[in-house]
Parts: sequence; structure tokens; C-alpha cells
Amino acid sequence: MLDPVIEFFARAFNAIGRGIGWLIAVLLWPFVAVGRWYSHRGWMIRLPILLLLLLLVIGYGHFIWSAARWTNYDPDYPDRYAFVSGGANPGEPVAEGEGGKCQPSAIVHVTSDLIDYNVNQNTWVPSMPLSKAGLFGLDWKYTPFLDNKAAFQLGINQVIRRTTVELVDRLGRVRGTSQINQNLQDARQAMAYDEDAWWLTFTPPFVQPSTPERQREALKALNAFNAELENCTGEFDARSDNLLQFLDRITGDIGSTSDILRQQMEASNMGWLDVRADDRFWFTYGQLYAYYGILRATQSDFSDVYKDRRIDLVWSRTEEQLRAALNMTPFIISNGNESSWIMPSHLATMGFYVLRVRSNLVEMRDILDR
Repeated sequence: MLDPVIEFFARAFNAIGRGIGWLIAVLLWPFVAVGRWYSHRGWMIRLPILLLLLLLVIGYGHFIWSAARWTNYDPDYPDRYAFVSGGANPGEPVAEGEGGKCQPSAIVHVTSDLIDYNVNQNTWVPSMPLSKAGLFGLDWKYTPFLDNKAAFQLGINQVIRRTTVELVDRLGRVRGTSQINQNLQDARQAMAYDEDAWWLTFTPPFVQPSTPERQREALKALNAFNAELENCTGEFDARSDNLLQFLDRITGDIGSTSDILRQQMEASNMGWLDVRADDRFWFTYGQLYAYYGILRATQSDFSDVYKDRRIDLVWSRTEEQLRAALNMTPFIISNGNESSWIMPSHLATMGFYVLRVRSNLVEMRDILDR
């Protein structure tokens, strides 16, 4: 009685085996055809092709190593700083016995360190030629491979750009009437450069500064501004209205990212098969990673305002929520239905943390605006 059933499954598995074999043959046919063509060519043709293939293997090896290796990643990196609480404001003289020095800015310090982390401690992935080339012409962000670190770096870069703009427009000048600091202006212009520029281009003049080069210029300019503050020749306006505006810009930036997460959740619920979920997740993660340090530095630079307006308690909640969000490091990012127990929605969880951080920033703004 079982013979017909056994025969059915045997035929089914044979058919599946033949189908898989046919699919593999179709996929390998171009490579087999090229191999046959290559074997019948002379060394004048074979040698350049061999060198080109060798360069591609080396290039892809370096790209994969750079895109997969995260150097000096540490979600607790703000703890390494000796942030000042209740001391002199940036640009003001420090305690006696310090040789006539003034207080540098913690915001500028953390921002420059984030640039150093992105382009010196790690390879800047978005401008690598093989990152720009994609997978057979398909952008890596539309694949589940090798785009997580690039998205993380771009999230950090978004925060650096926002911070340099605020330093130029408000924080690095007195009441908006003093002259714009040239070092801060140079940093902002350098950070506004294309995020994926390589040193060679197909348009005249065919050679250009790469993105890492320009960001290193921004790093030097920020360090030069902090040196001005330390030598008591720079200006930093640590007023409550400047803090309110800075928090307002951060709130808007985070709110925009929350909307991006929402749009991706509405566009797809394919769980682990959603190839855009990972870069959306890691871009947001990079933003929160950077803002965790920037907001800790902001509390130091505006310590008098934090104490006078009694927003320490709200800030502590914000810090806890930021750090809790950085505990999310799933091996595979899933964008499934929110009620699913097999393929959860990591985007929904990250969006929840983003909204909690945003609500606390709004509360701090409201306290400062009273």
C-alpha cells in the first residue's frame, strides 16, 4: 500500500533535483563559456585578463574586509570623556593655576572624534569604488549584503553635519551678531561635501578630493576652533535660547528619521527578506550612536543652563533611552508584521526608542521655553 506513496515522493525529489541541477547549469553557463573562450586564447590576451581578475579579487577582498569590520565600535564611548559639570563655560577662563587657559567645547571635541572614528579609525565605505559599483550594478542598499556599516557611518555623518551647521549659525558666535568663525565655516563646508566622492571622476577635472579627505579637513578645522577657545580667543555662546534651538534641530532630525522608519514599515512587512530594512535600521542606529555622545557633551557645555532650568531629570531619562536603543544589535534585521512572533519588526522597536528620545527632547525644549 505504501509503494505508490514512495514512488510519488521519489519522482517529486527527482524532479526537484533535476530542477536544481538545471538552475545551477544556467547560472554557471556564462562562466563555463568564458572559461572555454579564455582557454583557447593566447597569452597576449590571457595575461591582461588574468591581471584584471586578480585586481578584482584583491579589490573585493579589501572592500568586503572594510565593509564587514567595525573598528573601535563602543556604545559606551561617552564614558571615556571627562565632561565638566558646573565648571567654566566654553571660552571662559578655567580655575586658577591652569596657565591662563580657557575651557574648550565638549560638543566640538566629540564631533571631531566622531569624524576621526568614521574616516581614520575605519575606512569610509560609501565612497569606495566597489561600494559605488554595487552588486552587478545593483546598489548594495538593495541587497542584504555589505551595506550595514555604510548606513551606520552615514547616520553618524548626518549628526556631524547638523552639529557643524549649528556651531556656525548659533553656538560659535555671540547672539548671531558677531562675525562667523572661519574655522567653523571651513568645517561646515567640508562636511557638506558629497558623501560618496572618490578621488577619480568621469567629469572634468577628473581628479577631486575624496570624501575622507574633506572630512579630515573638517576635523582639523574643529580642532583649530577648540584651540581658539582654549587660548581664550574664540567665542561660544552657551545661552539657554541657543540650547533650545539646538535641541529643536536635533528633535527635527530625529523626527525625520522616525518618519523614514514608518514609511519602510508601511512599504513592506517581508520580515527577514526586506533588503531595505537593514540600512534603514543601521542609519538610525548611527544617528542615535552619535547623538548619545553629542547630547552628553551638550550637557557639559550648557551645564549652567541644565542646572538653572532643572532639566537634569529629563536629560537622565533621555540618556537611558539612548543607551537602551544602542543595545539593539540583531544579527539579521527583520521588518515583519508588528504582531509576528517568527519575524519581528526591529524597525518598530527602533522607532519606539526614537519616539521616546524625541518626546523627552520636546519636554526639555518646553521647559527651556517657559
